[in-house]
Amino acid sequence: MSIEDQNIGNLPELILETDDISMILTLKKDYSKIEDIDERKKEFTKDMKDFIDEFVSNPEFDELMNYY
Repeated sequence: MSIEDQNIGNLPELILETDDISMILTLKKDYSKIEDIDERKKEFTKDMKDFIDEFVSNPEFDELMNYY
């Protein structure tokens, strides 16, 4: 996995890339406010899981899977 950090406007943007997927994430939440790095990681991971759960329950996910 490769991570490329960019800053678009005032929001940090990350490009996450594996052999199968390239994804651009714009972070709207300021995780730096969570001082403990382990807690920060947990919060970010939780938010990513919630994001994916919401996405897969959306009709657009079915459309994407039907297309690709």
